[in-house]
Amino acid sequence: MASLSRTTIGAGDADRALRDRAAQVIPGGMYGHMATTLAPPRAPQFYARAEGCRLWDADGRDYVDLLSAYGPNLLGYGEPRVLAAARAQMEVCDTTSGPSGLMVELAEAMVARIADAQWAMFCKNGSDATGMAVMIARAATGRRRILTARNSYHGAQPWCTPRPVGVLPEERAHIAHFDYNDLEGLEAAVADAGEDLAAIILTPHRHETFEDQVDVDAAFARRVRALADRSGALLILDEVRTGFRLAAGGAWEGLGVAPDLTCWGKVLGNGQPISAVTGGARAREAAGSVFVTGSFWFSAAPMAAALEVMAQVAEGGYLARLQSAGRRLREGLAEQAGRHDFPLTQSGPAAMPLFRFEDDADLRRIYRFCDVAIANGALLSPYHNMFTNAAMTPADIDRVLEATEAAFRDLRARNADLPPVPAPVAARLAAMAR
Repeated sequence: MASLSRTTIGAGDADRALRDRAAQVIPGGMYGHMATTLAPPRAPQFYARAEGCRLWDADGRDYVDLLSAYGPNLLGYGEPRVLAAARAQMEVCDTTSGPSGLMVELAEAMVARIADAQWAMFCKNGSDATGMAVMIARAATGRRRILTARNSYHGAQPWCTPRPVGVLPEERAHIAHFDYNDLEGLEAAVADAGEDLAAIILTPHRHETFEDQVDVDAAFARRVRALADRSGALLILDEVRTGFRLAAGGAWEGLGVAPDLTCWGKVLGNGQPISAVTGGARAREAAGSVFVTGSFWFSAAPMAAALEVMAQVAEGGYLARLQSAGRRLREGLAEQAGRHDFPLTQSGPAAMPLFRFEDDADLRRIYRFCDVAIANGALLSPYHNMFTNAAMTPADIDRVLEATEAAFRDLRARNADLPPVPAPVAARLAAMAR
């Protein structure tokens, strides 16, 4: 499908009409991470179609989607085998008065794939999984204190939401923080928690919004494991964003660091709603003792989709494709930035790209850059890490690079004459600076 005209500034007529209607019946018009409050001005709010790595907005304009639904698109929107598995299961049964046998098959598949897993439990969202893991850790240890890296995102439940409006202080009373990769700070936090430390929860690398991504230091990861063992606490690895995108098993397997509990989400059903917690022998009894459930946690169609995803993970091939797409994008952006003489930084794994400009504290440059790229058919984020997927071809990445080339040219033409960032972004940056 050919691209439609992109001369309109801001949302198209259909998107604007939907926003107006939404404002009447949805608080704020939209909420959560899908709201375009922090997005560049020309980012669409509503979409009508998805295929592979492409999205079509409500006005029919098409984009190469580097957001990948904020992570769930691993193999491609509407990947035929996954879609067929989910549809076939829905013809038989989906949400019923008990789970199908697929639940057992999926648990077996995850235990076979993940080196440190001896069991699996399923839920719907990443927040479900991290919340469940924290409950299990507290049940296993009889302790209260949870340590997290400062500003790390582990979901939207009261204990961890980054915007704690409506949250009681008591709900976060036993959460303490340290800086990612800071060995001295980690050891001090562990010492301060003392015999009340239930768990340390970490992401495989730091991927917070509005900040560069940071790879984990191997010595830090190993020290986390040693401190958890010494204190009798559990190590929880939050792989909700990274799971099966950085490796076909656990992200820290190559470091020789095995978590006690791992949280999985986003890609597990390639868009079907399912997440999971896996764990080892130490947490098995506690996992069986906590009461966690949901009316849709046991639905069969998402499990059928997840089984197909696990089959393709086991086959291999997908990982090389999405990582190759990330490297092609990274190399192309570096060439463009050098040619246009803009200091661009790229951080994190190639499969989870994030790029920013140096000397751009108020983010005007990266916001304008992404806005122009969106207008030219590449859906990018100026503040959140993005995700490549296995459906991306070299031609798709070349189209993204055509859009970023237009964005670099726009920056050169404007020089310092750039529009301000959206007001909510300015407020967020001011809050971070305090």
